Amino acid sequence: MLEDFISSKKSLFAPGVHTELRAQENRQRGVSLIKGNLTANIRTEVSGVCARVYKNGVCGFSSTAQCSAAAAESVLKAATENAAFMDRHIGKGKTLFPALTPGMLPVKKEIRDTEQSAYVDFVKELDAYIVSKYPQLTSRSVMAREDSMDKILCTSDGFDGHITSPRSYIYVFMNTETVAGAPIELFKPIGGFGNFFENFDDPKKLYAQIDALYERLMQKREGVYAEAGYKTVVLGGELTGMLAHEAVGHTVEADLVLGGSVAGPNLNKRVGSELVNLVDFAHTAFGKQAPLPVWLDDEGTPAEDAVIIKDGILTGYMNNRESAAHFNMKPLGNARAWNFSDEPLIRMRNTAVLPGRDKLEDIIASVEDGYYLLDTNNGQADTTGEFMFGVCFGYEIKNGKLARPILDTTISGIAFDMLKTVDMVSDTVSWASSGFCGKKQPMPVGIGGPELRCKVMIGGR
Repeated sequence: MLEDFISSKKSLFAPGVHTELRAQENRQRGVSLIKGNLTANIRTEVSGVCARVYKNGVCGFSSTAQCSAAAAESVLKAATENAAFMDRHIGKGKTLFPALTPGMLPVKKEIRDTEQSAYVDFVKELDAYIVSKYPQLTSRSVMAREDSMDKILCTSDGFDGHITSPRSYIYVFMNTETVAGAPIELFKPIGGFGNFFENFDDPKKLYAQIDALYERLMQKREGVYAEAGYKTVVLGGELTGMLAHEAVGHTVEADLVLGGSVAGPNLNKRVGSELVNLVDFAHTAFGKQAPLPVWLDDEGTPAEDAVIIKDGILTGYMNNRESAAHFNMKPLGNARAWNFSDEPLIRMRNTAVLPGRDKLEDIIASVEDGYYLLDTNNGQADTTGEFMFGVCFGYEIKNGKLARPILDTTISGIAFDMLKTVDMVSDTVSWASSGFCGKKQPMPVGIGGPELRCKVMIGGR
């Protein structure tokens, strides 16, 4: 855990400007086994201190890869000078955004280290189980990953805090061939928020999930290609979450709205059916801790939920403090930085479509001819809301019943058009949190949602 050497430097903050001073350490741990061979053994730490000063609509920023009181003074001085220089030469003349009530956020989670040998031993035991029970696989991979951000933040107006965010996962990949001899793969991430030893104390507890992954792979082995075209589908929760993040979430990040995203002209307009509700959750969702909780952002704004779509109407954006002032909205804690050398950007946290009232079995029974799409392995979208997602597992639906499994395919569409076709929403939510969002900087995020019945374009073979 970081020691606080920056709080005493608040007396050096220049008057009349917004100032942030942040010390940060990022850790990454990982091991990989491919067919039983140790192919990666990673252990890194990156730490430093940075300062950002906002003056009259411009920012001065400075960082250094040192963690000391002297380094804090150095970057604070440089950032203040940079802001003054930018103001002289750019001269935006903007007023300071509204001040926040000062406060202090205590540490929410302690970051504790794990010996590298513990990762190795854990994945070796899982790999041995897979080999002993499923020797007919053509290949297999087992990986352990743990990453964390540890930040101490001081601001001139807003909350100070010690922000921690550890997460850890096991990834299992299985490969085989279809009956026709084509290679196929499925994978499963297991884990979430917390230190490795908190999430994984016994490899045997993961055996049931490994067995389920293998069973699904054997079903896929008998799979058929989907028929291309505009189809009625039931999206699984993981795909709904991908849609919420990639195809909707990025379009409503206020910096991208200002850059011309499709959400700009659609504020307070219908972008989905009345069954569609979407929220970027801060730290608590549906009465439980969100997958990757955020209590305080890197501008000193206490994190609150951002309601994006309510009853099909686009009601808000995700903001930093400057864009919130521009749009006359409340900042809710979406300004986040990945590394000590990064400035905060507007980022998502735990973005999800809210559940409805329908039972999954009723949704499937309502489909005469379509698909139930479960797993995704990639996805992309642009600021128009146009998306394309890979689908690596699913089923045909024939006469209201699940039929044959399908092989890899894609779905595509325009988010705000597709959401208007949603006519059934399940009453449960599935979450995923093992990936990174790649908007200029990596950032851990959670995505989630219920099953949706809707219409999309399927790519077929």
